[in-house]
Amino acid sequence: MAYTADKIQVLEGLEGVRKRPSMYIGDTSVRGLHHLVYEVVDNAIDEVLANECDRIEVVIHKDESCSVLDNGRGIPVDNHPIYKKPAVEVVLCTLHAGGKFESGAYKISGGLHGVGVSVVNGLSEWLEVEVYRDGNCYHQTYKRGKPQGKLEITGKSKKRGTRVRFLPDSKIFSETIFSFELLSHRLRELAFLNKGVFIKISDERSGKSETFQAKGGIIEFVGLLDEGKTLINKKPIGFEKTSNDVVVEVALQYNTDFATTILSYVNTIHTEEGGTHVAGFKSGLTRVINDYAKKNGLLKEDESLSGDDVREGLTAVISIKVKDPQFEGQTKAKLGNSEVKGIVESVVGDELSEFFEENPSVIRKIIEKSLLAQRARDAARKARELVRKKGGLDEFGTLPGKLADCSEKDPALCELYIVEGDSAGGSAKQGRDRRFQAILPLRGKILNVEKQRLDITLKNLEIRALLTSLGTGIADSEDFDLSKLRYHRVIIMTDADVDGSHIRTLLLTLFYRYLQPLITEGYLYIARPPLYCLKKSGREHYAYTEEEKNRLIKEMGDRGLTMQRYKGLGEMNPEQLWKTTMDPETRSMAKVVLEDAYETEKIFSVLMGDKVEPRKEFIVNHALEVKNLDV
Repeated sequence: MAYTADKIQVLEGLEGVRKRPSMYIGDTSVRGLHHLVYEVVDNAIDEVLANECDRIEVVIHKDESCSVLDNGRGIPVDNHPIYKKPAVEVVLCTLHAGGKFESGAYKISGGLHGVGVSVVNGLSEWLEVEVYRDGNCYHQTYKRGKPQGKLEITGKSKKRGTRVRFLPDSKIFSETIFSFELLSHRLRELAFLNKGVFIKISDERSGKSETFQAKGGIIEFVGLLDEGKTLINKKPIGFEKTSNDVVVEVALQYNTDFATTILSYVNTIHTEEGGTHVAGFKSGLTRVINDYAKKNGLLKEDESLSGDDVREGLTAVISIKVKDPQFEGQTKAKLGNSEVKGIVESVVGDELSEFFEENPSVIRKIIEKSLLAQRARDAARKARELVRKKGGLDEFGTLPGKLADCSEKDPALCELYIVEGDSAGGSAKQGRDRRFQAILPLRGKILNVEKQRLDITLKNLEIRALLTSLGTGIADSEDFDLSKLRYHRVIIMTDADVDGSHIRTLLLTLFYRYLQPLITEGYLYIARPPLYCLKKSGREHYAYTEEEKNRLIKEMGDRGLTMQRYKGLGEMNPEQLWKTTMDPETRSMAKVVLEDAYETEKIFSVLMGDKVEPRKEFIVNHALEVKNLDV
């Protein structure tokens, strides 16, 4: 079907983007900045999905602008039948204008809201577009969303495709420096999800470049996610099938770890909160494994494995392509199409049944692991029931005695500080605002949950105290209820030394593996206490980085200057801790976000898993990048 101007439908004009940019891109800091690039790249990916493009090139230029070039069909340049302007101008200047609303141009698309490229244009100091189409090169420039002249033919060209280059507006964004690493992570992910497409990113500032092309698609993706783990099935199981116009692609592999990793995508968009496609996958997997186990006498007739049991040690990538996806919310984090669940469940059931019949040794190992998981889960349930009988308030018992709770009862107004040790806990309890700030001191280093089953994890007193304080239960289990979260800001506050970093990493591992919705919903933060206190003439100044310390020394001068290096929170008196780290008016905190699913999974497995060699290799490769070494 031809992709021409009459395929572009306009829903409403471009209004309010510059006034309320966060409505469209999430925020105006690092995440929102890079979202601009993703929106332009998504247009190129739509051409890939239409089988019209196989090459995408992204360049970060020296002036901090970014360009995206594809070899697709090129945005139409003929006049729009209603707006009497070139279609490319309509697309770039009008919200909800694009080829995704009408079935002729794109059967499958990720950018279904149609706000992407116009929002990029509206939030850029300048943007220029080049379209290679019909043997010509067309060019047009915009400033803050407004065209600076008509679309012009600048020459002949045998190429086809679209090149968009833009400079984010510093009046809008607090941060305008692109991260090569962040962009690379997303582009690599897209290469996995679009088998065979060639994607290149170049950075003119540093000379760095990377190319991505995954001929194995998501099977290759799963293999890399499980790199360094002890595998149950050496080769990932993979299949692709179209049913009722829904393309279902699944790859999965089992390892001897205890965690479950499921990454899901709809039309190449990462659905962080899953949805009906993930529900269908889980149901299909659980049913197939139980059916095989009962049929072959590996389970009693009245016995069955739960979904949690069969997913222990599972790494899976689910990628579906659907004509009309219904996402829950603007962020597209969860798929809502009810019909997709049954389609995915049926495909997974059929394909896995056939694979397991042909590979009995693999399924028997999976069932053996699932039975071990079942026993461990039963032990964990009994531990929860024992605590419930003793305490009586919730599944983990009464609130722990070490928790200094706040008086406010509205979770949206409450904060929980997780601190290490009694010394820091004492300062925090004295320095806090008791109305809305709660303090939970933890003794020593908590358990590394990456190496332990759930029943062992739940026996750890410090973890039980934390779970009880939070009130949600464990994620991905029938007990979990995010609405029971007692604090909508959960803040990890550890010492600025090696032990503090280790405790912070252990806590992040716990949240990632068992409380991940707190991260994806934006409830988890890391406090940033100062590293130094510089005193002169009775006045105190605080430095949070080495650079800030050096700048303050220059400004204050050496004479009469004293400097204290804080290695522990307990070294600060309550007033100092409040002023620097806990006062909402003056503190600095980092929100924990999951930017790159592949990289996050890999780093937790390498650093916290039980295989020594990958960890040793990581340390050797990154030793020279260490900034703060405590010796």
